[in-house]
Amino acid sequence: MSNPEAESLLRERIDELTTRLLISDAAGERSGADRFFALLAELAFEARKAGYAEAADVAAGLHSTREEEQGSAADRLRDGLARIQQALENEPDEAAAPVPAAPLLETGHPPAGNQYAGDPEIIADFILESREHLSSIEQRLLILERDPANAEAIHSVFRGFHTIKGVAGFLEFPAIQEVAHEVETALNLAREGKLAVTPAVIDVILESVDSVSKGIAAVESTGTCRRLEGHGRLLGKVRDLMAQPPAAAAPAEPSQPESAAPPPEDKAKRQGADAFRVRVDTAKLDYLVDMVGEMVIAQSMVRHNQALAAAADPCLHRDFAQLERITSEVQKTAMAMRMVPVGQLFQRTARLIRDLSRKTGKQAELVTRGDDIELDKTIAEELADPLMHMVRNSIDHGVETPGERRALGKNVQARITLAACHQAGQITVEVADDGRGLNKEKILVKARQRGLIEDGGHLSETDIFRLIMEPGFSTADAVTDISGRGVGMDVVRKQVEKLRGRIEIHSRAGGGTTFLMKLPLTLAIIDGLVVTVGRHRYIVPLFAVREMFRPASDSIFTVQDRQEMALVRGRLLPVVRLYKRFGIIPRAKDPCQALLIVAETGGQPFCLMVDELAGKQEVVLKSLGEGIGEVRGIAGGAILGDGRVGLILDMAGVWGSDASA
Repeated sequence: MSNPEAESLLRERIDELTTRLLISDAAGERSGADRFFALLAELAFEARKAGYAEAADVAAGLHSTREEEQGSAADRLRDGLARIQQALENEPDEAAAPVPAAPLLETGHPPAGNQYAGDPEIIADFILESREHLSSIEQRLLILERDPANAEAIHSVFRGFHTIKGVAGFLEFPAIQEVAHEVETALNLAREGKLAVTPAVIDVILESVDSVSKGIAAVESTGTCRRLEGHGRLLGKVRDLMAQPPAAAAPAEPSQPESAAPPPEDKAKRQGADAFRVRVDTAKLDYLVDMVGEMVIAQSMVRHNQALAAAADPCLHRDFAQLERITSEVQKTAMAMRMVPVGQLFQRTARLIRDLSRKTGKQAELVTRGDDIELDKTIAEELADPLMHMVRNSIDHGVETPGERRALGKNVQARITLAACHQAGQITVEVADDGRGLNKEKILVKARQRGLIEDGGHLSETDIFRLIMEPGFSTADAVTDISGRGVGMDVVRKQVEKLRGRIEIHSRAGGGTTFLMKLPLTLAIIDGLVVTVGRHRYIVPLFAVREMFRPASDSIFTVQDRQEMALVRGRLLPVVRLYKRFGIIPRAKDPCQALLIVAETGGQPFCLMVDELAGKQEVVLKSLGEGIGEVRGIAGGAILGDGRVGLILDMAGVWGSDASA
């Protein structure tokens, strides 16, 4: 008797292989060929399991073409796929009954001596693709929780687990394979209307996602995954779901019959995420950006060469102008390759909001804006932890309970907003909630208890809000497993400053709290002010600069014969003499003959004293190298237009080193 479900999956796999063969030569480029033959092995395994012995034999026989010449291999592959397609028209071989689900680990492994199981390139592809599937699965599960009858979401989650299971089995990762198989079986019951998609079911499947994710991490770090913590308990939970009485819900019908394969042209369009996109190792991309930076520096040095400036040939100047335009475009393109949509980062918090809402008994929804805004991949990765901490605080401290919100006339379901926008050459990432807002009095009480402020001290609202980012500061009455230890916002501040950004906090009692993180678009290029101190030049990052001025004699004060202060717009700010920090000889030691730059780091404004301003320039950030290591107050170096090196200042290091100078 035929198996429509298995036949449909096998036909889909054949369509995928055929499309790959049509779009690119499977016997040619290494990574594409490896992926093609991995899918072919999976097809043989699935056909054997479903009882299609002839199709399985043909697929297994095609493996030998891996070592053949390119032309003949392509012909054999095309003919072989057509034969497999014909074999599926026959009934499954009764003698080769479908393999039962229970003993999958014993029968589901590839044949002994699998030559691809330890291949690092295939494993790297598996890790990357599995994480993409898990991210998609998680998003679809959150959709299903809101709309349990969403058939396409169920099918999408099923297909994701099915693919992970097949490749994990082929690569001999039994723990991942078994979890994915059991969940796939449960999801098939949901597709047939035999299992209701309830919050409890979603909980177990999300737990399975976490387990598979840990397995992927184990593969990445150790190259294998034989067992996972809590493996048996999780499998028991999944099997308990399948043991529940059949649901009364109708089967989740797909938009077209599951057994009907999509038209070749549609399949080709879907396989276009292979024809026009390539995966590039991050290290290679970083090296490319590095080399483009070198090219920009070299072009700038030529531009400032006196011989070129003295040349009278108009053709030479025209050709060099064209070179400058091309260099600029190459630089923009290289930088764009590192950019990713911020929406990918936002969606990671959807699961967190869902889990925290259930744990705290509160109701909250995620609203996002500006998902298509792009920022540097490194910045996006580094922002994951700050976003997590801020969302945790919003739900635990900011959002009220349903009863409290109802009594205040608010919507019972709170709103957590994540938004991004471009602003003055930077990207602003907003994290906001419509909860109770920050309690200024409570913050002040805690700050006085910890000795952060004096009893009689007067602070602005902005200064009060900044206190929550002090190390160990928390207004929580009790420590929970969500927050209350005073770690979160301190981590946020440090991480944002590490990314050369800053945070602004706005809050209104009863109206919620908004955090604005203002960040550079990329870490590779810096807009800065080139300043001089003696014979040396330094670059002050523009994002840290508030204003510049030459002080009058009556605006400089000394407090207790220690701290030098400057009066700026009615406020006394500490003065940091850069020449003292680096032990160099300045042109002027009198502040009235120097230039003061009002900068800010960690919410603390101060005045940086330099000799003069040489100009504004966009520079490529360079490491000082392992030989020099880290120098406090220096973030790196940059080669300026005349070929000389300018040191890029780390404002947090400069302030921290000279705060008592």
